[in-house]
Amino acid sequence: MEPNNKATLFLVATPIGNLNEVSGRCLEVLRNVSVIACEDTRNSQKLLSHFDIHTRTITYHNFNERQSSKGILSLLEKGEDVALISDAGYPLISDPGYLLVNEVIDAGYKIVTVSGPNAALNALVASGLPTNHYLFYGFLNAKQSQAKKELESLKGFPYTLIFYEAPHRIEKTLKLMYEVLGDRKACLARELTKLHEEYHRGTLKELCGLHDLKGEMVVIVEGDTSEKEVSMEDLLKEMDLLIEEGQRAKDAAKTVSEKYEVSKNQLYQAYLKEGNK
Repeated sequence: MEPNNKATLFLVATPIGNLNEVSGRCLEVLRNVSVIACEDTRNSQKLLSHFDIHTRTITYHNFNERQSSKGILSLLEKGEDVALISDAGYPLISDPGYLLVNEVIDAGYKIVTVSGPNAALNALVASGLPTNHYLFYGFLNAKQSQAKKELESLKGFPYTLIFYEAPHRIEKTLKLMYEVLGDRKACLARELTKLHEEYHRGTLKELCGLHDLKGEMVVIVEGDTSEKEVSMEDLLKEMDLLIEEGQRAKDAAKTVSEKYEVSKNQLYQAYLKEGNK
Protein backbone atom coordinates (compact mmCIF):
# COMPACT_ATOMS: atom_id res chain seq x y z
CA MET A 1 0.00 0.00 0.00
CA GLU A 2 1.29 3.49 -0.86
CA PRO A 3 1.83 5.61 2.27
CA ASN A 4 -0.89 8.16 2.88
CA ASN A 5 1.29 11.26 3.09
CA LYS A 6 -1.48 13.18 4.86
CA ALA A 7 -0.92 11.03 7.93
CA THR A 8 1.43 12.63 10.45
CA LEU A 9 3.47 11.57 13.44
CA PHE A 10 3.55 14.47 15.89
CA LEU A 11 6.45 14.59 18.36
CA VAL A 12 4.92 16.54 21.21
CA ALA A 13 6.85 18.07 24.11
CA THR A 14 4.84 18.10 27.33
CA PRO A 15 5.32 20.03 30.61
CA ILE A 16 8.20 18.91 32.84
CA GLY A 17 6.33 19.85 36.00
CA ASN A 18 4.24 23.00 35.82
CA LEU A 19 1.14 22.24 33.75
CA ASN A 20 0.69 25.95 32.98
CA GLU A 21 3.60 25.66 30.57
CA VAL A 22 1.54 23.57 28.17
CA SER A 23 0.96 25.34 24.86
CA GLY A 24 -2.31 25.78 23.01
CA ARG A 25 -0.81 23.97 20.03
CA CYS A 26 0.15 21.01 22.21
CA LEU A 27 -3.41 20.68 23.50
CA GLU A 28 -4.88 21.08 20.02
CA VAL A 29 -2.72 18.30 18.61
CA LEU A 30 -3.40 15.92 21.51
CA ARG A 31 -7.15 16.47 21.10
CA ASN A 32 -7.20 16.00 17.34
CA VAL A 33 -4.92 13.04 16.67
CA SER A 34 -6.42 9.58 16.51
CA VAL A 35 -4.00 8.05 19.02
CA ILE A 36 -1.47 9.25 21.60
CA ALA A 37 1.53 6.97 22.09
CA CYS A 38 2.78 7.39 25.68
CA GLU A 39 5.88 6.27 27.51
CA ASP A 40 3.62 5.47 30.48
CA THR A 41 -0.14 5.84 29.98
CA ARG A 42 -0.70 6.23 33.75
CA ASN A 43 1.59 9.26 33.95
CA SER A 44 0.25 10.78 30.74
CA GLN A 45 -3.34 10.33 31.89
CA LYS A 46 -2.77 12.94 34.62
CA LEU A 47 -1.97 15.53 31.96
CA LEU A 48 -4.78 14.44 29.65
CA SER A 49 -7.39 14.37 32.41
CA HIS A 50 -6.34 17.81 33.66
CA PHE A 51 -7.08 19.27 30.23
CA ASP A 52 -10.15 17.09 29.57
CA ILE A 53 -8.56 15.22 26.66
CA HIS A 54 -10.10 11.84 25.86
CA THR A 55 -7.96 10.70 22.90
CA ARG A 56 -7.16 6.98 22.88
CA THR A 57 -3.73 6.15 24.31
CA ILE A 58 -1.30 3.30 23.67
CA THR A 59 2.07 2.49 25.24
CA TYR A 60 5.38 3.10 23.51
CA HIS A 61 8.43 2.57 25.70
CA ASN A 62 11.91 1.02 25.71
CA PHE A 63 10.62 -2.52 26.14
CA ASN A 64 8.04 -2.60 23.33
CA GLU A 65 9.52 -0.17 20.81
CA ARG A 66 9.81 -2.54 17.88
CA GLN A 67 6.33 -4.03 18.23
CA SER A 68 4.65 -0.71 19.02
CA SER A 69 6.35 0.96 16.05
CA LYS A 70 4.68 -1.54 13.75
CA GLY A 71 1.29 -0.69 15.26
CA ILE A 72 1.86 3.03 14.83
CA LEU A 73 2.92 2.55 11.21
CA SER A 74 -0.29 0.62 10.55
CA LEU A 75 -2.28 3.55 11.98
CA LEU A 76 -0.44 5.97 9.70
CA GLU A 77 -1.15 3.66 6.76
CA LYS A 78 -4.86 4.10 7.48
CA GLY A 79 -4.43 7.87 7.39
CA GLU A 80 -4.68 8.29 11.17
CA ASP A 81 -2.48 10.91 12.86
CA VAL A 82 -0.48 9.83 15.92
CA ALA A 83 1.14 11.90 18.67
CA LEU A 84 4.19 10.59 20.53
CA ILE A 85 4.79 11.95 24.04
CA SER A 86 7.12 11.02 26.88
CA ASP A 87 6.42 11.32 30.59
CA ALA A 88 7.72 14.90 30.51
CA GLY A 89 9.59 17.13 28.09
CA TYR A 90 10.63 16.06 24.61
CA PRO A 91 10.23 12.51 23.33
CA LEU A 92 13.54 11.01 22.10
CA ILE A 93 15.65 13.22 24.43
CA SER A 94 16.86 10.55 26.88
CA ASP A 95 13.51 8.88 26.11
CA PRO A 96 12.21 6.35 23.54
CA GLY A 97 11.27 7.26 19.98
CA TYR A 98 14.41 7.10 17.84
CA LEU A 99 13.49 3.74 16.30
CA LEU A 100 9.95 4.91 15.50
CA VAL A 101 11.06 8.19 13.92
CA ASN A 102 13.45 6.40 11.59
CA GLU A 103 10.83 3.85 10.55
CA VAL A 104 8.30 6.62 9.89
CA ILE A 105 10.87 8.50 7.79
CA ASP A 106 11.64 5.35 5.80
CA ALA A 107 7.93 4.76 5.22
CA GLY A 108 7.48 8.28 3.87
CA TYR A 109 5.05 9.75 6.38
CA LYS A 110 5.19 13.28 7.74
CA ILE A 111 6.82 14.13 11.05
CA VAL A 112 5.98 17.36 12.87
CA THR A 113 7.45 18.57 16.15
CA VAL A 114 5.42 20.51 18.69
CA SER A 115 7.72 22.62 20.86
CA GLY A 116 7.61 22.77 24.63
CA PRO A 117 9.62 22.73 27.88
CA ASN A 118 13.03 21.09 28.07
CA ALA A 119 14.86 20.47 31.35
CA ALA A 120 18.34 20.61 29.84
CA LEU A 121 17.88 24.06 28.34
CA ASN A 122 16.04 25.39 31.40
CA ALA A 123 18.97 24.37 33.58
CA LEU A 124 21.64 25.57 31.14
CA VAL A 125 20.43 29.13 30.76
CA ALA A 126 20.07 29.61 34.52
CA SER A 127 23.31 27.83 35.47
CA GLY A 128 25.64 30.79 35.07
CA LEU A 129 27.92 28.69 32.85
CA PRO A 130 28.73 29.47 29.18
CA THR A 131 25.83 28.84 26.80
CA ASN A 132 27.41 29.62 23.41
CA HIS A 133 28.66 26.04 22.97
CA TYR A 134 27.41 23.06 24.94
CA LEU A 135 27.19 19.28 24.76
CA PHE A 136 24.07 17.49 25.95
CA TYR A 137 25.09 14.02 27.15
CA GLY A 138 22.01 12.91 29.05
CA PHE A 139 22.34 9.99 31.46
CA LEU A 140 25.70 8.42 32.21
CA ASN A 141 25.82 4.64 32.31
CA ALA A 142 24.36 3.21 35.51
CA LYS A 143 27.53 1.15 36.07
CA GLN A 144 30.20 3.30 37.75
CA SER A 145 33.01 1.71 35.74
CA GLN A 146 31.29 2.57 32.46
CA ALA A 147 30.29 6.03 33.67
CA LYS A 148 33.93 6.70 34.52
CA LYS A 149 34.99 5.76 30.98
CA GLU A 150 32.32 8.07 29.56
CA LEU A 151 33.50 10.98 31.70
CA GLU A 152 37.12 10.29 30.71
CA SER A 153 36.08 10.62 27.06
CA LEU A 154 34.42 13.98 27.82
CA LYS A 155 37.25 15.36 29.95
CA GLY A 156 38.92 17.34 27.15
CA PHE A 157 35.77 18.90 25.68
CA PRO A 158 35.86 22.71 25.94
CA TYR A 159 32.05 22.93 25.88
CA THR A 160 29.65 23.16 28.81
CA LEU A 161 28.46 19.62 29.60
CA ILE A 162 24.82 18.77 30.40
CA PHE A 163 23.82 15.57 32.20
CA TYR A 164 20.59 14.08 33.51
CA GLU A 165 20.67 12.01 36.68
CA ALA A 166 18.28 10.13 38.96
CA PRO A 167 18.10 11.08 42.66
CA HIS A 168 19.27 7.69 43.94
CA ARG A 169 22.52 7.99 41.93
CA ILE A 170 23.23 11.72 42.17
CA GLU A 171 25.68 11.64 45.11
CA LYS A 172 27.85 8.91 43.54
CA THR A 173 27.72 10.66 40.17
CA LEU A 174 28.85 14.02 41.56
CA LYS A 175 31.77 12.36 43.37
CA LEU A 176 32.75 10.54 40.18
CA MET A 177 32.58 13.77 38.18
CA TYR A 178 34.85 15.45 40.72
CA GLU A 179 37.26 12.52 40.61
CA VAL A 180 37.48 12.42 36.81
CA LEU A 181 36.91 16.03 35.70
CA GLY A 182 38.49 17.87 38.62
CA ASP A 183 37.03 20.74 40.61
CA ARG A 184 35.18 22.57 37.83
CA LYS A 185 32.37 25.09 38.12
CA ALA A 186 29.03 23.33 38.11
CA CYS A 187 25.32 23.72 38.74
CA LEU A 188 22.80 21.16 39.93
CA ALA A 189 19.19 21.98 39.04
CA ARG A 190 16.32 19.94 40.42
CA GLU A 191 12.53 19.89 40.30
CA LEU A 192 12.53 22.40 37.43
CA THR A 193 9.27 24.41 37.03
CA LYS A 194 7.84 22.69 40.14
CA LEU A 195 7.08 24.08 43.60
CA HIS A 196 10.46 23.09 45.06
CA GLU A 197 12.62 24.11 42.08
CA GLU A 198 16.15 25.01 43.12
CA TYR A 199 19.64 25.58 41.75
CA HIS A 200 22.86 24.72 43.55
CA ARG A 201 25.76 26.60 41.97
CA GLY A 202 29.41 26.23 42.92
CA THR A 203 32.16 23.73 42.12
CA LEU A 204 31.91 19.97 41.80
CA LYS A 205 33.68 19.61 45.14
CA GLU A 206 31.09 21.87 46.80
CA LEU A 207 28.19 20.02 45.15
CA CYS A 208 29.59 16.75 46.54
CA GLY A 209 28.56 18.07 49.95
CA LEU A 210 24.86 17.98 49.04
CA HIS A 211 22.77 15.16 50.51
CA ASP A 212 19.22 13.78 50.45
CA LEU A 213 18.33 15.40 47.13
CA LYS A 214 15.04 14.41 45.56
CA GLY A 215 13.38 14.89 42.20
CA GLU A 216 14.66 14.93 38.64
CA MET A 217 18.21 16.28 38.33
CA VAL A 218 20.13 18.20 35.68
CA VAL A 219 23.87 18.67 36.24
CA ILE A 220 25.67 21.38 34.25
CA VAL A 221 29.47 21.21 34.29
CA GLU A 222 32.03 23.68 32.97
CA GLY A 223 33.98 22.51 29.92
CA ASP A 224 37.75 22.01 29.87
CA THR A 225 39.36 25.45 30.23
CA SER A 226 42.98 24.29 30.44
CA GLU A 227 45.28 25.77 27.85
CA LYS A 228 46.21 23.35 25.10
CA GLU A 229 49.74 23.27 23.71
CA VAL A 230 49.59 24.16 20.02
CA SER A 231 52.09 22.47 17.70
CA MET A 232 54.15 24.34 15.10
CA GLU A 233 52.31 22.32 12.44
CA ASP A 234 48.98 23.72 13.66
CA LEU A 235 50.39 27.27 13.75
CA LEU A 236 51.64 26.97 10.17
CA LYS A 237 48.25 25.62 9.03
CA GLU A 238 46.57 28.65 10.57
CA MET A 239 49.09 30.90 8.79
CA ASP A 240 48.27 29.18 5.49
CA LEU A 241 44.55 29.90 5.96
CA LEU A 242 45.26 33.60 6.56
CA ILE A 243 47.51 33.75 3.51
CA GLU A 244 44.80 32.11 1.39
CA GLU A 245 42.49 34.88 2.58
CA GLY A 246 44.90 37.47 1.22
CA GLN A 247 47.32 38.30 4.04
CA ARG A 248 51.05 38.55 3.40
CA ALA A 249 53.16 35.87 5.06
CA LYS A 250 54.76 38.31 7.53
CA ASP A 251 51.35 39.73 8.48
CA ALA A 252 49.94 36.23 8.93
CA ALA A 253 52.90 35.32 11.16
CA LYS A 254 52.27 38.43 13.24
CA THR A 255 48.55 37.63 13.61
CA VAL A 256 49.12 34.01 14.63
CA SER A 257 52.04 34.84 16.95
CA GLU A 258 49.96 37.40 18.84
CA LYS A 259 47.01 35.00 19.11
CA TYR A 260 49.09 32.17 20.60
CA GLU A 261 51.80 34.30 22.25
CA VAL A 262 54.68 32.73 20.33
CA SER A 263 57.71 34.28 18.64
CA LYS A 264 56.80 35.94 15.36
CA ASN A 265 60.33 35.51 13.97
CA GLN A 266 60.48 31.86 14.96
CA LEU A 267 57.12 31.23 13.31
CA TYR A 268 58.08 33.07 10.12
CA GLN A 269 61.41 31.22 9.88
CA ALA A 270 59.57 27.89 10.28
CA TYR A 271 57.23 28.98 7.52
CA LEU A 272 60.19 29.67 5.21
CA LYS A 273 61.82 26.34 6.07
CA GLU A 274 58.66 24.59 4.94
CA GLY A 275 59.56 25.81 1.45
CA ASN A 276 57.21 28.81 1.39
CA LYS A 277 59.05 31.77 -0.15
